[in-house]
Amino acid sequence: MDRAYAEPLDVRAIAAVAHISPAHFSRCFRTVFGETPHRYLQRRRVERSMFLLRETDHSVTDVCFDVGFNSLGTFSRTFRKIVGETPSGYRSGHGPIVVPNCVQMANTRPRTPPPGDDTIERFWRSHRRGGSPSLTTFQSLLAEENTR
Repeated sequence: MDRAYAEPLDVRAIAAVAHISPAHFSRCFRTVFGETPHRYLQRRRVERSMFLLRETDHSVTDVCFDVGFNSLGTFSRTFRKIVGETPSGYRSGHGPIVVPNCVQMANTRPRTPPPGDDTIERFWRSHRRGGSPSLTTFQSLLAEENTR
C-alpha cells in the first residue's frame, strides 16, 4: 500500500497474498495498526500530498488526483480532518523544508500510534519464529504493554 498509494485499494488482492480472507485481513490490520486499511491508505495519500503541496507548484486539484483521490471535495475534507487545515491553507503556511528527507518524513507523517510505541514491531518479531500471528497473541502483548 505504501508503494502504490495512488492506486485503488484492493483488500481482496492483499489478503490473497497473505493467504487469509479479506475480512480477517481487515480485522488483523486494524488490530495491528489501529486503523482500517482504507484509513491507513488515506493517511498515506495525505502524507504524500503534504509533500507535494510544500515542494511543488502543482495545483491542489493536480495534487489531489496525483495521490489517488477521485474527488477534490473528498480530498479536501480528508486532508482537513487529518492535518487540521485545508490543502490551500497548508500550502500557504508551509514552504519547502530544508532538512534531510528521512528526518522530514519522521516528523511530518500523520500517525495514530504514539511515537516510540514498539508494540506492533514486537508483535511481528515474535511471529517470525514460526506460526501465524493471532489476535490473542497481539492482545496479550497489548495487555503486557498496558501494565508497564
